[in-house]
Amino acid sequence: MSDANVKVNILFVCLGNICRSTMAEGVFRSVAKNNPHVGEIDSCGTGAYHELDPPDYRTMQTLRKNGVTDYDHAARKLTNEDFKNFDYLFAMDAWNLKDLQKVQRTIERKGQQTRAQVMLFGQFNGKSTAEEVVDPYYGADNGFDTVYDQVKKFSTNFLKSLEEDAATGSKS
Repeated sequence: MSDANVKVNILFVCLGNICRSTMAEGVFRSVAKNNPHVGEIDSCGTGAYHELDPPDYRTMQTLRKNGVTDYDHAARKLTNEDFKNFDYLFAMDAWNLKDLQKVQRTIERKGQQTRAQVMLFGQFNGKSTAEEVVDPYYGADNGFDTVYDQVKKFSTNFLKSLEEDAATGSKS
């Protein structure tokens, strides 16, 4: 980030936009509240399976249990404009990362500019290799607690990197 006053826009992406990406968005909104380096925060899915649906009830239960009580969202599908409007597109898993990279390459092949850095959100796990955010949809309810723990850690680490970037004038 070359200018300390520049805010970055972040988009969290999973398949249907009702579990992992919404959990990440809700947690990140809570963690980044009033952060001077963060602009727009949103989430979406690579598929339109749940368009306009609210987050899964287990996502909302987990958020509320952890003190995130002001989150509201309607599922939406990824658009080409997202690659122009967001600085970071964080995929929850390798499958969605590949989909995002494919869409970005298609946009750029058409001669259109994109500004988004596309990566796994799990790159901010504090380890040398990225980790995927587990998909809790078909599993037990405690899978949502695991997702919460993952995205809380990744959110905190990403915000730390934004702070460091702002201090040094670089970009993550």
